[in-house]
Amino acid sequence: MGDGAGPGQAELSVAELEWQEWVIARRRVDAVLAPDGGDTADTEVTPNAQNADTRLAPRDAVKPKSQVPVWREGLAWSVLSADYQRILQTLVDRVRLGQGPLTCQEMAASFGMDLVPARVEAPRSKAKRLVARGWLAEPAPGRFTLAGGVASPGGGS
Repeated sequence: MGDGAGPGQAELSVAELEWQEWVIARRRVDAVLAPDGGDTADTEVTPNAQNADTRLAPRDAVKPKSQVPVWREGLAWSVLSADYQRILQTLVDRVRLGQGPLTCQEMAASFGMDLVPARVEAPRSKAKRLVARGWLAEPAPGRFTLAGGVASPGGGS
């Protein structure tokens, strides 16, 4: 199968596994080397073989808290940090109560944050990242809902 006729499924699986191991190692090194535990919220890496050719510059250090994999059926919420899980849970609660999309100010208020621009930016940034990765939808600018299929913390596992 893998006799030079192109990559087979086994080779692709090995490449994906190696990529995932590289991502984990990179996160650990960056966590140790970070001088102040600073936030790199705008940096993300997807452990996906199709994106294996993506390269990170040294300044693009990835922290575990910014790791947001692309959503897929059966993916558990536990792959996300507590902050991201809290956003999803808030939206699940809104759906259960028959309420509409959530704004970033409502999100910040529900998390007990001051409603000043600097504080509202954190949940906005996280919500935008969740939209980009398929966990949330943004039907109108600044209003967020769960993406189709994202409904339970267990992800069907």
